[in-house]
Amino acid sequence: MDPQRFRDAYQKLQLLDDRMTYKVKPRPGGALTRPNPEQLEAAMRDLAGYTVELKEIVHELFLAIGGQAKA
Repeated sequence: MDPQRFRDAYQKLQLLDDRMTYKVKPRPGGALTRPNPEQLEAAMRDLAGYTVELKEIVHELFLAIGGQAKA
């Protein structure tokens, strides 16, 4: 395992969580009104960005776990 790469990937995960999770997390009780198309589009963009970045971080974690530590 490459501990530095693992720490870097974990740090990226923490930054993603701090920056984006509140945007994609469902609100308790749900919405009282139906969103308009612009709001739906913005929510879809946020969710798509979150998903892609999360996939990249998971990929980096797998590489860190399977990799060798640098000398």
